Amino acid sequence: MPSPIVIVSDALPGDTLAALQTTCDVRHVEGRDRPALLAAMSDADALIVRSGTRVDAEVLDRAPRLRVVARAGVGLDNVDTTTARARGITVVNAPDSNTVSVAELTVGLIVASMRHITAAARSLRDGEWRRSDFAGVELAGRTLGIVGYGRIGRQVARRLAAFDMRILVHDPYADTVGDDVQATRLDELLAASDVVTLHLPKTPATTGLLGARELALMKPTALLVNTARGGIVDEAALARALRDGELAGAALDVFAAEPPGHSPLLALPNVLALPHLGASTRDAQLRAGQDVVRKVLEELAPLLTPVRAA
Repeated sequence: MPSPIVIVSDALPGDTLAALQTTCDVRHVEGRDRPALLAAMSDADALIVRSGTRVDAEVLDRAPRLRVVARAGVGLDNVDTTTARARGITVVNAPDSNTVSVAELTVGLIVASMRHITAAARSLRDGEWRRSDFAGVELAGRTLGIVGYGRIGRQVARRLAAFDMRILVHDPYADTVGDDVQATRLDELLAASDVVTLHLPKTPATTGLLGARELALMKPTALLVNTARGGIVDEAALARALRDGELAGAALDVFAAEPPGHSPLLALPNVLALPHLGASTRDAQLRAGQDVVRKVLEELAPLLTPVRAA
């Protein structure tokens, strides 16, 4: 029986693919090279991607043998799951792989923003000594608002509870929030919080969830953190609020368009912006790769084990 063909269109760390390579024909292609990707799909049994490859109907049309699309990461924004499932193609990902990494980055962004760490370090490198200009505030005793209380939101709450923060959460789908946090309506959370951090998926219901009206509810001294998905916050409204002093600062790891190009947010001194680094740890990438390789092998099992005649 010929080995199943697995197309890998984005780089995976280390020896992640070792388990596949012993039983499958693993072929690498650059996912952003559209003609090369389309050509490679004609005899693919499985496709493994990260965020750099767009798996749309055109890609699926070229793959008559395709059994599984695996995204080595959490979201499936770049995969046409509706078309795939309509054609009987299994779509899998690694939903738990980056939980700790994103939670830790979120805490880092909050601490860095509230203590002006990046700006102060840059100033010192420029030969300045401006201690009084970078006076920050403590987290202890202040209120953290978490919008979205799933895996990552819960890990953020756990970590920042250790900073003695009061924790509010808003998530209409959370089955329980625990004794150490208080569930509340979104408007109440925005008005009461000193830090608001977003941890929810981008869906039609959450796109533009925080617009001009919602941002106006926040304290002028508050910080908004988004390590979830771009598009949840109206970026034009956010830029206006930050520029006009209606909001003290924002820490952003995600944008509606990535890269964000000439976004006005990048020019504001009260914005700490990163190039979508939430899952960018060796630990998270390794876990994601290992998780999807295991799931791909499960889906390809009928091709790996000959069926014996009765």
